[in-house]
Amino acid sequence: MRIVAGKWGGRTLKAPRGTVVRPTTDRVREALFSILGDRVEGRAVLDLFAGTGALALEALSRGAGSAFLSEPDPDAFAAISANLASVGTTAAETFNGDFRKAIKRLVPPGRRFDLVFLDPPYGKGLAAAASRVLAASGLLSEEAIVVVEEATRSPDGIFPGGWILQTDRRYGDTRLMVFEVSAPTGGGQAPEEL
Repeated sequence: MRIVAGKWGGRTLKAPRGTVVRPTTDRVREALFSILGDRVEGRAVLDLFAGTGALALEALSRGAGSAFLSEPDPDAFAAISANLASVGTTAAETFNGDFRKAIKRLVPPGRRFDLVFLDPPYGKGLAAAASRVLAASGLLSEEAIVVVEEATRSPDGIFPGGWILQTDRRYGDTRLMVFEVSAPTGGGQAPEEL
């Protein structure tokens, strides 16, 4: 696994052994960033199920301004830390916890994110659950882009109103959905679901 393009293009990324994470393949990341095009440059990125950090690192490599990566598994979190250290970036913050704790931590400072990656473990309904908590949090900027990665065989989740599906593509067992948030909701309060 490697960073596909940008200033760190070709750099190899570490991943924990076993099945703790399911990194997005180079091919799917390349397709995703082709879809996103110039909508990455300067963006504040939130990666709530970071795994190895590959999606956020790819965004930073292609010009994103900053990234916040959350991952609950200690082995995967160690891989993220190693991958960030290998490129020497200071534009990324990490959090060793699940998506609910990460959102709760981010709400009080009033941060806003322009590009969000939701790539949870397949088949658990976590992408739709995280999207609802995220929508209520007030963390999304006007016209934010949210990328959801799910298994093609997963049932369709229910995503928040105001999230307009722009792209829905399948690559083998992977389904990529790209939403544009037309009307951010939430008032910057920690959602009650947390």
